[in-house]
Amino acid sequence: MIVRKPLPANQDAAARSTPEPADADAARRVADLEQQVAKLTRINQALMDRVERHVDGQGSAFSLFQTAISLEDQVRSRTQSLEEALVDLERSYQEAAKAREQAETARLRLFTAIEAVSGGFALFDADDRLVLFNQDYLSFWPGMAGDVHPGMSFSDMVHLAVQRKSVLDAYRDPDGWVRRRLRQHAECQGPTVHALSDGRWMQINEKRTNDGGVVAIYTDITALKRRETLQWKAALAQKTTLLQATLDNIFQGVAVYDAQLALVAWNNEFVRLLDLTPRCVRRGAVFADFQRFNDGLLTHGISEPRFLDPQNNPLPLRLEQTWFNGRVLDIERNPMPDGGFVLTFTDITERKRNEEALRDSERRIRLVTDAMPALIAYADADERYQFVNAPYRQWLRRPETAILGRRMRSVLAPAFYERSRAYIRQALAGQVVSFEVELTPTADPDHLAEPRYAHVTFVPHIGLPSADQKRVILGLFTLMQDVTERRRADAAIKEANETLERRVTERTAALTSLNRQLQQEIAERREVERALQSAKVEAEQANLSKTKFLAAASHDLLQPLNSARLFVSALAELEHTRKNRSLIDNIDVSLSAVEGLLDALLDISKLDAGAVSPEIVDFPIGSLLGPLSTEHQVLAQEQGLVLRYVPSRAVVRSDIRLLRSIVQNFLSNAVRYTQRGGVLLGCRRRGDTLRIEVWDSGPGIPTDQLDEIFKEFHQLHRGPMLGGTTSGEGRTRAAGRGMGLGLAIVRRVAKVLDVTVETRSMVGRGSIFSVAVPLGTMTASAVTRRVAGDGGARPLDGTLVLVLDDEPSALMGMQALLSTWGCEAAVASTGEEALEVLGRLPRPPDALIADFHLGDGRTGPDEVSRLRQAIATSAGMAPPAIIVTADHTPEVEAQVKQHQYWMLKKPLNPAQLRALLSSMLG
Repeated sequence: MIVRKPLPANQDAAARSTPEPADADAARRVADLEQQVAKLTRINQALMDRVERHVDGQGSAFSLFQTAISLEDQVRSRTQSLEEALVDLERSYQEAAKAREQAETARLRLFTAIEAVSGGFALFDADDRLVLFNQDYLSFWPGMAGDVHPGMSFSDMVHLAVQRKSVLDAYRDPDGWVRRRLRQHAECQGPTVHALSDGRWMQINEKRTNDGGVVAIYTDITALKRRETLQWKAALAQKTTLLQATLDNIFQGVAVYDAQLALVAWNNEFVRLLDLTPRCVRRGAVFADFQRFNDGLLTHGISEPRFLDPQNNPLPLRLEQTWFNGRVLDIERNPMPDGGFVLTFTDITERKRNEEALRDSERRIRLVTDAMPALIAYADADERYQFVNAPYRQWLRRPETAILGRRMRSVLAPAFYERSRAYIRQALAGQVVSFEVELTPTADPDHLAEPRYAHVTFVPHIGLPSADQKRVILGLFTLMQDVTERRRADAAIKEANETLERRVTERTAALTSLNRQLQQEIAERREVERALQSAKVEAEQANLSKTKFLAAASHDLLQPLNSARLFVSALAELEHTRKNRSLIDNIDVSLSAVEGLLDALLDISKLDAGAVSPEIVDFPIGSLLGPLSTEHQVLAQEQGLVLRYVPSRAVVRSDIRLLRSIVQNFLSNAVRYTQRGGVLLGCRRRGDTLRIEVWDSGPGIPTDQLDEIFKEFHQLHRGPMLGGTTSGEGRTRAAGRGMGLGLAIVRRVAKVLDVTVETRSMVGRGSIFSVAVPLGTMTASAVTRRVAGDGGARPLDGTLVLVLDDEPSALMGMQALLSTWGCEAAVASTGEEALEVLGRLPRPPDALIADFHLGDGRTGPDEVSRLRQAIATSAGMAPPAIIVTADHTPEVEAQVKQHQYWMLKKPLNPAQLRALLSSMLG
């Protein structure tokens, strides 16, 4: 009898659930023997039945006896066979019991070995079901040990581990851990490591058995993982210290922010370059602290929205920023794998200065090379053009953009390139080569033109030697000089020599003839050069004379007109009869017309002579349109019109003085020719230009006359110039009639300024005049100019004014005008005379008025400075001064501004002079 040693419950169950191979064979043999015994018994019973039923036809007892003997022999034979089968069966039982005992012994040894294994052990069959395991295996699953049993599938065990939260990944990524564990179990590629929920770590080694099952060994590696963690932390601390030391020793400012935008690392250069406050660079600082610091810098801080919002814009970013301390910083932001980012700040101030210096040097080199008559170019080692000067571009008949960056083969004419290719190869090999070639442009050449030749030199551009001490060819310089004349001379000399060799006599004659021709040609060229030089001198003198005439005419014509205006204004201040008043008004209107005509003619002459040079600056358009609107409001109201002005804060780039003349002519014409309704002044933005428009509700202009109105002395709406009425309205309208020169001046000024003037009109509805001006980039408000007549006014009674002018008529007119205002006027024609007059005055003058040109090379600003110094010495305070002049050049205006005096232009407007005096003394 076989006695089994008691086993643990799980192992006993496993033993019962798996029959040994020896027991199965014995049971199979016993079953076969039992089937044979049952078969023999059935045969024996059949034979007995047959004997009992069988009786032959004779009823012979002998036959029955024979039958009984035959049956006995058969029974004996069958019984013997049965006994042998039973013996075999007993032997088989004994062998099966022995095999079972051996199998039990092997099983006990296997279980003992499994329990002795250091770590958990588990065996799965080919169907991936649990067959064997030990107690240590269950210790790895404290939350599910009671539910693990043989026959359980591996998939159920994995899902149960996630359900009971036995592994740490069950909290973080349960589905992912299940997929990874099932794949690892199916592939059996080596050890895997897993973290348990109770803080332990296990390593699983799985191997595939011959019958398709899986053997798994579970090892507790918690102590090893803890040692690794301690070593990792120590290494991390060491690397952190090393990283901080590295950051502190690099020239860039560096800051590291983690995924929560907390500052985790920075260096001293980061603080120094940005001049950060301690709040921005402390433990626990966040990116929001840096943002607040940046917001406090206003326009000097970083304004790039993608930089200030890293969470919504995590991509790498690079920008340049001028910081509030004047440094130019190259700022980069690069994301980190964990979601944070690294900021680097590089001081590129010096590099920017060097770049600007390099660009300036390049501009100077460009100016020099463009001025040279030779054709200069540079190509890199790939034969791509990198630089060409102006003569080279003209020879190629291509713009620079169609040359730079392209290969010489594609730019040069094929024939020219083929002739030069061998020399190009030699130059790129480091040799300086020179040759002569026919110049053939890339465009279709004029076959009828005489060919020209050039001496071409290719100079290699050799860089610094490399590590193997070999020269590096970076490219080649091309220098081409026109030698057509020299070749012609050479050809002529060659032909002359050949002629001399053939015929000595003819040679002498030919040389003599050639010499005479050359001398005659030289003489003719010298004569032409002298004529050209003389013509040039005459043209320059004529131009200078014209300029001087314009200046003299501007002064000499306006001087007497100024005196007449002063006398008329003085008369107008007195009491007169109605008839005399009408005469005085008509004289004033006539003088105004003459003044306007002279101003227009002088302006046209200056523009045609090219004597007007625009001063292009950026300025707010409101500083021009606002005063113009104010000036024309009174005229519009006198005619019963409504002048509306729409202000604009746009900044334009033009000459404010010339642009004012254009808009002033538009406004003057609109007010002059509009009978009823109103005038509108405003601006519209059109791309990179600003359209200044003047709308009126006047009679309109026929379409066929839109170009004619810009011609000199052309007017569509003529009315009575003088007479017909003595009313203020009539006088205003009569004085407002122009000479037909305003729009002619507008066209010339627009050409000088390079701006576009447009006109649209509809007869009976009105007209629109506009000028398109480039927009400017100035952001600061324009400097406020001092305008005559600003400020409060006061009565001029008793005001003492010293007038200095070398024209007696001007002195008399000014004295008469000032007297009508209640002023006391002291006059002098020179500075010395003015000093004498000062000594005789009972008190210092309240104001000084002086002409700019005083004769003998003296100027008003200089003489006024002497007078003010003398007055300041005696009285302690110098009076204000006004300079009047008929010279309207920018140089005169600049000189007056330099002395900080007021300036009025002749012919004087008495109302403007009176307003200025009242403002100065108010």
